[in-house]
Amino acid sequence: MGESSKALELYEKVNRIWEISLHANHPSLATSYNHIGEVYRSMGEYSKALEFHEKANKIWEISRPANHPTLATSYNNIGLLYNRMGEYSDALELHEKSLRILGISLPANRPSLATSYNNIGEVCSSMRESSKELEFNEKANKIWEISLPANRPTLATSYNNIGATYYRMSEYSKALELYEKANKIWEITLPANNPDLATSCNNIGLVYNRV
Repeated sequence: MGESSKALELYEKVNRIWEISLHANHPSLATSYNHIGEVYRSMGEYSKALEFHEKANKIWEISRPANHPTLATSYNNIGLLYNRMGEYSDALELHEKSLRILGISLPANRPSLATSYNNIGEVCSSMRESSKELEFNEKANKIWEISLPANRPTLATSYNNIGATYYRMSEYSKALELYEKANKIWEITLPANNPDLATSCNNIGLVYNRV
């Protein structure tokens, strides 16, 4: 929290100068608002973070082409906040806007696209829409399997998330397969006493208890 407070103080100093010296729609102001929003998000102050991310977004919507990747990032940032605040339909709308831009501007197997699919999957999970959650998490996973090393923790998290969805859908054999894939990666990449390993083993145990 201490470092975040220092960062916030410095970003606000910069912002005060730019608000005086730059015109209201200058892209540097958007960047400044975005930095302040990121700090507030890291501090868990989501309503304040939303205020600054939306200020940044308004400028970028004016100063950038409609399909610019910066806008995709901006919509994604706001979508993450809406999801944290429990406003799931708004979160989904923003993440889908972000995905549409990334789908146009990026190659099909770029990791940024996987992150976008994953974010939509998280919102669908919050909304208890398991089939949609599974669809988007599997899209993300396909990209990560191509673009990341086989033992990357991101892949383990992806397998675990898909396994959890299958578990909720009572498809226990598929859940077990995915949980075990995640566990193999975490056994290689995490210290033996890491709590995530305990959670992983517990997930596998829950499935065995069901089958």
